[in-house]
Amino acid sequence: MKVCLFLLLFVISCFRLTAQISVTGIFDSTVSMQAGAGDSPEFSCGIEEFVNLRMQARIQDKARIDAAVNFIAAAGNYALTARQMAEFSALDDDTPEVFGLSSYVAGKNYIAGIELERLYFRLNMTHADFDFGLMRLQFGYGQIWKPSDFLGLPNPLKPDARYRGVLGAGLYWYNEMDTVKISGFSAAPGNPFFTNAQGWLGGISGDFTWDKASLQTLYSYEAPKTGSAQGIHRAGMSVKADAEVGLVMDALYAYNHEARTEIDGLSLSAGIDYSFPAGRHGVHGTMVVLAEYLYNGLNSSTSIKSGGSFSGEHYLYTGLTWSFTSFTNASAAVISGFSDYSFTPILTLNHELFQGATLTVIAQVPLDRDLFSGNGKRGELGPLPPPGNIGHYFDLSVKLRLRF
Repeated sequence: MKVCLFLLLFVISCFRLTAQISVTGIFDSTVSMQAGAGDSPEFSCGIEEFVNLRMQARIQDKARIDAAVNFIAAAGNYALTARQMAEFSALDDDTPEVFGLSSYVAGKNYIAGIELERLYFRLNMTHADFDFGLMRLQFGYGQIWKPSDFLGLPNPLKPDARYRGVLGAGLYWYNEMDTVKISGFSAAPGNPFFTNAQGWLGGISGDFTWDKASLQTLYSYEAPKTGSAQGIHRAGMSVKADAEVGLVMDALYAYNHEARTEIDGLSLSAGIDYSFPAGRHGVHGTMVVLAEYLYNGLNSSTSIKSGGSFSGEHYLYTGLTWSFTSFTNASAAVISGFSDYSFTPILTLNHELFQGATLTVIAQVPLDRDLFSGNGKRGELGPLPPPGNIGHYFDLSVKLRLRF
């Protein structure tokens, strides 16, 4: 925690005389309630106060430094989740225990922590940029699954989770029309204590933009780790098109010689969305419908075995968002896992109280075959995801977000 504060003060003090500094951020105050399943309490609640503070220092027109820090205070469910993540991290070779619960300190009735989220610099050149530091390396056009975004995969079960950064570098070249972008990138290994080339990755991607469509291609190579003679090759492609409907396809194939990867190295998503304009088709307000399918290979980027979040093969996200006014919208979505016939409906309500202040209510209701028949066929999207015996039948959170 002291190191994070020192870095913040260092960045600000070094550039306050020669740079243009801006500070923005968000403040979230969240309360959650759960109906527990299995060994979880029958009823539990939690509270979390969260601030994401973002700073940017511009040095003339040639460079800038970006930093972001998260401040967290939590109790109840949120504190328990932090401890469980620490215990899980202790079992993961690529996420050492030092980055678990030890990053929090205990107060009288809460735990608190400071997390460095971003810290990198950018050099601006003619038709090119260079980034280096703790940053977000983002790939793919998918709205829900994004298999090619293997360094920061989203999870639709946690729509408010912030993307984690990686320590790396990126070099980007643009043509004069900004219709072509070629990127070279590199990132440190998942285990920061590796002292040689093992686990380092590098790659190249290309983005091509037209009036109604965009294409991104991607290749990366991850150097082998100790005990492995071969590294991991990843190749992917992402496409989006805007016509009467929006179309998107995102795929990444990971070839791991040690794991004898075949079709199970493929993660592929494909989706479609359509907007019903206000006043047409009998719709009052604006309505958007979205469906996106995911094939999740056992050794693919989205698989839990490879650092993703899912263990089945076939998933479907279906959702509808209705904007009643420019201040209020509601959405209903269902995440379906067809490998084990489990489902998680998600209901969301957003209301802008005033400019910069939004109230959000999110409810999740996990369902599977065991819930209705008691036949023991639990699903990963159900109340008690196997193999453990901890889960919930219902999850409700209410969050007030302030932007500054």
